[in-house]
Amino acid sequence: MLKLGILDQSHINEGQNASDALNNTLQLAQAADKLGYSRYWMSEHHAFPSLAHSSPEIMIAHIASHTSRIRVGSGGIMLPHYSAYKVAENFRLLEALYPNRIDLGVGRAPGGTPLVNHALQEGKFPSMHAADRYPQQIVDLISYLNDATPSDHRFAGLTAQPSIDRMPELWLLGSSGGTADLAAMTGTSYAFAQFFGMTGGEDAVAHYKEHFQPSVMSPTPKSLAAITVACADTEEEAEHLMRSNDLYFIALRENRPLPYLPSAKTAADYHYNSTELAHIQDTRRFRVVGTPDQVKEKLLQFAADYQTDELLIVSAIHDNQARIRSYELLAEAFELSTPQTQTLS
Repeated sequence: MLKLGILDQSHINEGQNASDALNNTLQLAQAADKLGYSRYWMSEHHAFPSLAHSSPEIMIAHIASHTSRIRVGSGGIMLPHYSAYKVAENFRLLEALYPNRIDLGVGRAPGGTPLVNHALQEGKFPSMHAADRYPQQIVDLISYLNDATPSDHRFAGLTAQPSIDRMPELWLLGSSGGTADLAAMTGTSYAFAQFFGMTGGEDAVAHYKEHFQPSVMSPTPKSLAAITVACADTEEEAEHLMRSNDLYFIALRENRPLPYLPSAKTAADYHYNSTELAHIQDTRRFRVVGTPDQVKEKLLQFAADYQTDELLIVSAIHDNQARIRSYELLAEAFELSTPQTQTLS
């Protein structure tokens, strides 16, 4: 059976504030924990007024402490901004606190504007661009997580505390073949960010699997893909819910980002020009909208195309109860279950 997880960006909904958004994230995570979702990942973005958090590791600790079963992780840590050693320390500590429940997803994207990059990297890396260090950072991160820095390493003998006999799952996040190649070469798991609306994901995952080299991180290739979904009892309602996402990304595309996720009503009342309408129509290729049966059919086909048995669902829905309901309908359609729900039934 296809496994489903969740990727959440903690959007601040129109008419609400950051505290409301963080509470919405917690409510959804707790619902997902009971519904049988496999993972709950949180993104890293900086200087986005419409997003409530910029530190996934803090959110991971908060969500993990208020749930009991679901894996919690980053989707992802933007590694070029940071020391691989410090990231290893943070996630070893999280793994020690919440055994066998922590995912460390990392990426090389900036997660913000050039000004954000300068602020986060102030005084660092004078001789090379930070992203150019990313492959070496992945190698270093794997070494720190395994207490296995080689004798000729520049920090030979350094260990990341706390020293524990487990590791968080390490995932490389990407939307290109380059990251797929790096994940295959280092023997790590690979997550494709299809919700960005990028093409070529099927080829990237296939390349990853074909060239995967077993490692201490994983003996076999392991992949997933993230996709935008809106599910409701009727197709019309699902389309209505997706309108918030449509307008939000139209504004981003036109370089006039909104300070909130607009309500479905605001989106419905907006006067779209012909170019915007054409763009919305085009993006429907990358999004799944409909009733539970319609969404299930499309997601199963999507998973088959990507040769994966796990998907992360991204649902930017303004009404948090409607968002939770969307995930409830998916859980019912895919017959997700947990030991808790089985016992209660």
